[in-house]
Amino acid sequence: MTAADISPAAALLDWYKAMGVDEAIEDSPVDWFAAAEKTRLAAKATPVRKSPETTPPPSEPRPGFASIAPDEAVMDAEKRAASAKTLEELEQTLSEFNGCPLKATARKMCFKRGSNNARIMLIGEGPGRDEDVQGLPFVGRAGKLLDKMLAAISLSEDDVYITNIVYWRPPGNRNPTPLEVQACLPFLNRQAELLDPDFLVLIGAPASQHLLGTTQGITKIRGAWRDCELGGKTRRALPMLHPAYLLRTPAAKRLAWRDLLTLKAALGAKE
Repeated sequence: MTAADISPAAALLDWYKAMGVDEAIEDSPVDWFAAAEKTRLAAKATPVRKSPETTPPPSEPRPGFASIAPDEAVMDAEKRAASAKTLEELEQTLSEFNGCPLKATARKMCFKRGSNNARIMLIGEGPGRDEDVQGLPFVGRAGKLLDKMLAAISLSEDDVYITNIVYWRPPGNRNPTPLEVQACLPFLNRQAELLDPDFLVLIGAPASQHLLGTTQGITKIRGAWRDCELGGKTRRALPMLHPAYLLRTPAAKRLAWRDLLTLKAALGAKE
């Protein structure tokens, strides 16, 4: 095989990686080139009669998943979320909800981790690869850094409640779209209502912008307390830089430390 033969295959692999296809699903590799050749030879041997009146059947949806129109999805989400009396019931009813398109491509739902009695509710943007595998938010490299950041002000997983604005991984770790967020927002509202935390910490730009209704960048709004309407009441919310950004930009950790001290001071004042 020549370099010219390898180049298109390498480009295809790069495209798959950019689209979020970053792991093998089957235990054994599949030779798709051989399968394609077999299909080609079979088609050559058996000509297919085409009819202009016949249209190809639609592709099959993912088993157990049926897409819903955006407005219907939001109404269904509101109805389901309102019916949950506890966080455990809310997690169960969310698992049965098909109104967010992200569910069709994700492996697992990531509802929350942490304490159901926490005073602090941390809200990120969406699960990544590690979260999609484990079914828990903030468990990858960024999550480990977040745990260290919390530990620096004497907080642990037992003191916080961690979730995201969407509960399934966006393909390629892209930012969630407004429609995806709107489909999940009723469940996030109900989470906040049932938990009733003293403080919200909004991690990263997407979570901060969606929940605060602003287009300003996270570097401009971080570090200052804002009013956030969530869970049926106005709550104090602190936008912070995302740990993933800190991993890429270590110099910004000094800003994150200031924000952590702001949170610590608020906790002390509340006590």
